Amino acid sequence: MEKPPLTCRVAGHEIAYHSAGEGETVLLVHGITTYSFIWRRIVPLLKARYRVISVDLLGCGASDKPLDLSYSIRQHATLLKGFADALELGAFHFVGHDVGGGIGQIFAVRYPEAITDLTLINTVAHDFWPVQPIIAMRTPIIRQLAMATLDVGALRLVVRRGLYYKDRLTGDLLDRFWAPMRTRSGRKGFLHFADSLNNRHLIEIEDDLKHLSVPVLIIRGDADVYLSGAIAEKLHRDIPDNRLFRIATGSHYIQEDEPDMLAEEMMRFWAPSGSPLYET
Repeated sequence: MEKPPLTCRVAGHEIAYHSAGEGETVLLVHGITTYSFIWRRIVPLLKARYRVISVDLLGCGASDKPLDLSYSIRQHATLLKGFADALELGAFHFVGHDVGGGIGQIFAVRYPEAITDLTLINTVAHDFWPVQPIIAMRTPIIRQLAMATLDVGALRLVVRRGLYYKDRLTGDLLDRFWAPMRTRSGRKGFLHFADSLNNRHLIEIEDDLKHLSVPVLIIRGDADVYLSGAIAEKLHRDIPDNRLFRIATGSHYIQEDEPDMLAEEMMRFWAPSGSPLYET
């Protein structure tokens, strides 16, 4: 049986998270349509060497879902700084997937002293996002329809498209994606998140990324149907100290497709020079 999440109060709201292992801290930050469960295959591979924290962003998973606060990536970066300070994490490895990668870029620009490095996995960036079906969710009539008619069948299609190995879409995985959508508050939280997304927040930091002071690992699942490969290529050109790692057999939900490859590459990136894991 899975342990219930821990909680941390930040800016008057409860943020849920899971913690496993000991050592240097790794913070895993999910994107939209998911929550901390998306790291379920990654955490067991990292926890023998690291303290691994997987967080539910505000409005997602088991965290509070206030509707009077923006869920923009800029706001999430501010909240995560408060979360890190409250838990006294010290400098940590920031890992962001999808929108979580956009949050990570803002976090690295604003608070470089708080992190040792940044890993971006199938991330949003620049002006290449949001993408469908998220854009549609920002249209009032679609929002109303989604509140009334969004069902597990529609979500199944979205998830299936985002997997390279289609047989990985088990009943258990779909149940985890669907769990927040079972309640009205969960649906409202998801739609509010979609409505809060603004690519201007990443366009504004494009010049800052060119002077980023922390090392960055960019991981691109080349079969991602939701986010363009041009994102990873531009980040690779613009960020001074970065490594680009491509996985041909990874789609958008690459954590389900190739968890071992992800974990191995991240640990190689984090390993100190001279370690058996270290490779340039």
